[in-house]
Parts: sequence; structure tokens; C-alpha cells
Amino acid sequence: MLKDKKLSAYKPSATRIKARFVAISWRDLAVSFGPFILLILVGAWLVIWLIRPAPPSDITIAAGPKDSNFWRVAERYRTILARDGIKLNIVETGGSLDNLKRLADPAQDVDVGFVQGGLASAVSADALAPLVSLGSISYVPVSIYYRSPPLREDGKPVPPLRQLSELAGKRIAIGGEGSGSSVLALTLLKANGVEQGGGTELLSIGGDDAAQALTSGKIDAAFLMGDSVSVATMGKLLRTPGIRLLDFSQADAYVRRFRYLNILKMPMGVFDLARNLPSRDTQLVAPTAELVARDDLHPALSDLLIEAAHEVHGKANVMQKAGEFPAPLEHEYPISDDAARYYKSGKTFFYRTLPFWMASLVDRAVVILLPIILLLIPGIRLVPMLYGWRIRSRIYHWYGELIALERGISRETQEQQAEMLKRLDEIEAAVNRMKMPLAFADQFYVLREHIGFVRARLEHGVA
Repeated sequence: MLKDKKLSAYKPSATRIKARFVAISWRDLAVSFGPFILLILVGAWLVIWLIRPAPPSDITIAAGPKDSNFWRVAERYRTILARDGIKLNIVETGGSLDNLKRLADPAQDVDVGFVQGGLASAVSADALAPLVSLGSISYVPVSIYYRSPPLREDGKPVPPLRQLSELAGKRIAIGGEGSGSSVLALTLLKANGVEQGGGTELLSIGGDDAAQALTSGKIDAAFLMGDSVSVATMGKLLRTPGIRLLDFSQADAYVRRFRYLNILKMPMGVFDLARNLPSRDTQLVAPTAELVARDDLHPALSDLLIEAAHEVHGKANVMQKAGEFPAPLEHEYPISDDAARYYKSGKTFFYRTLPFWMASLVDRAVVILLPIILLLIPGIRLVPMLYGWRIRSRIYHWYGELIALERGISRETQEQQAEMLKRLDEIEAAVNRMKMPLAFADQFYVLREHIGFVRARLEHGVA
């Protein structure tokens, strides 16, 4: 009976001690894991803030005048981007120069635009700093149409103009305000000594208005380029009696002096085989049109725009070969890192194999998880060590208390030693309340034995 009572008295105590061993000290866990979890959260936030993981659902492009080549190209881009759920907003502008100024102005809500080569000098270098190129997308031929009667008074054919300097003293439409045509026209005319005054009139007329003024005889010549006039209008001018297209006989000299220019050959009869228009091979000079963007354009949108450019500009036409554009030709603006990566290796794996919205989601998840995984690798080793150190430090704390009590045994009075016994009871009670993992059970029981050892010495000292 006595044995049963002892067992019944022992069992609850043993159960409580066992519960202490299997219990978890949330405080120790918080101190051990807290800094590590905080570091992971800070790392994830920095990744989200720095890498801009979510691509916007819409972007804005600066195109050009309505019905110009650039405008029509922008409309095709809009159709292509809509397949992946991206809305492309098209802004009507005065042309390439206007596009460049809008891109360089942070207050303008424009993300990307078509910019003709040769215009960078019209904007300050500081304003150009945040602009990058996604690649050249096409040639922009410098087409100069001029009035010329087919025959002279003596019945002999009128020879065609061969040099821009022969336009001196004439009324010349150089393109509308804000167009790339006007900037390039002024540059080329000045190089030939043709400037405003002395009978020469340089008129800010462009596009279809310039073509109509030329056919009606209000002007003598017109610079017409891709950012301000359609291909149909250019073909119509070639079919108009008394209108000719200037042949750049000094084309080699132009491309040497102006590095952004290229030589193009317009084959005889390319516009109209039956009427043989033009009537002979014609040399033209042409800058390239570039797809210029701000440097904060999301990488996924950069890929989509270059992919759209491949679809729109990759085919052959009268001025280019198949696959010639788009191309990472660096002229006045640096090729963006994202564009350079695309031209080298194409789209990333996720965007090649998954729908755009899903690829964007997976890409963001990988970007966020990567630093977390990198932090977890050392954390798997460091956190258990830190947790173990926390447990041991608590055990060592009570050892310090025991040593202090034991050192005072021989020097204190009986009343003081009684107080020390009371303090030892408090230490033992605190130790029994400790939540102790099973891995530290041996150290826990050794501590309890040492408490008993100090108790024995104290009781002996009191006696």
C-alpha cells in the first residue's frame, strides 16, 4: 500500500518533468529565429523594391503624326502586345524630335518611342542619360522630291539635280516642327551651303501638306521621311509629272561625314514596273529609326517590344533584306542590358515556355525565393547552434548562482545559511520550471545533481 502511494505521488511529478522536456521554449525560439526571419524579410523586400518584379499592364509609345509610317507601325505593335494582355497607348506627336524630347522629359508619361538617328545633338546630354535603345528597327530614307519640267525650251530633256547645293535659291519644305526630317534637313542643307535667306526659303511644312504644296507648285522641293509621310504618298509623288526624286550622287561622302547615315539603293522600277518608276537606280542616304526607351522599362516589356519589332520589321521590303531588323546597332544611345541579353540568347526560359502572365508570376517568385534560399543554407546550421547556445546559457546562469552560494557556506552565520537554503529552494524551483529539449536532458540532470550537492553542504553547514 505504501509503495502504491509512493508511485502515485511520483507519477504526476514524472509526468510534469517529461512535459517540460518535450515542451518548446517559444522565447528561445523567438530569440534564435527572429533575427534570421527578419533578415529574410528585409532581403525579400529589397529584391521586390530593386528588381520591380511586376510588369505594368500598359505602356505608352510616342509615335508620330497620324497616318505616318511610325503611327502605322505603332498600331501593329499594339495588336501584337494585346495578345499577351499588354495595352499599348499611342501618343500622336510631331515626329522623331518630338518623340525624343518627350522621352527625355520625366514629366511626360511616355515609356518608349520611335526616334530617327541624327537627333541626339538637339537635346542636352543630361536629358539623354536615362535613355537606352532597344535596337534599330528600320531605315528612314532621306527622300527629297523636287519640281523639274521634263523638257527645256529647246526641247532637250532637263538634267536631274545631282547635289543638294543646287537647291539654293528655291522654296524648300524641310518638315514640320518636332519632326526628325526638319533637323536632318537643316544639317544636310547647311553642309551644302544652303541656308535661309538670299532667295532661299526654308519652310516648316511636312507630311502630306508638303506633298500637296509641291504638286500645286507652292514650293520647289520637299524633304519627306518616314516619321512624317506614308509610303503611298511617296509613290504618288513619283507618278506625278514634273516631280522627281533626288539621286544622292555624293552618298559616299555623306556617310563618311555623318556616321549615323547609311547608303541605300532604290532599284529602277521598284514603285511601278509598268511605268518604270523610278526610271533609273537611285542612291539615297538614310539614318536608322531606333526604338528608344527609358532605362526603367521593365525587362519583360522590353522583350515583348523587341519580339513585336521582329514580327513587324523582320521581313524583306524594297529597302531592306529579311532579318536585317531589328538589330542592336549602337549609334547615339547605348543598347540596354535587357535588349543586349535578348539579342544574344532570346527570351528567358519561363517566358519561352509559359504564357506571359504565368511566366511573370513564376519569374517574380524565383527572384524572391532565390535570396531566401541563399540565406537558408547558412541558417540551417547557424540557427540550431544559436538555439543550443540559448539553452546552455540558461543552464550556466544557474551554475553561477550555485557557485556563489557554495562559496559563502564557510563564511556565513547559521541565519544567513538558512537564507541561502531558501535561495537554493528558489533556484531548484526555477530549474524545474525550465522548458528543456530532450537533447539537453543530460545537462539538466547534472544540474539537478549539483543542486543536491550544494543543498547537502548547506544543510551540513546549518547543522
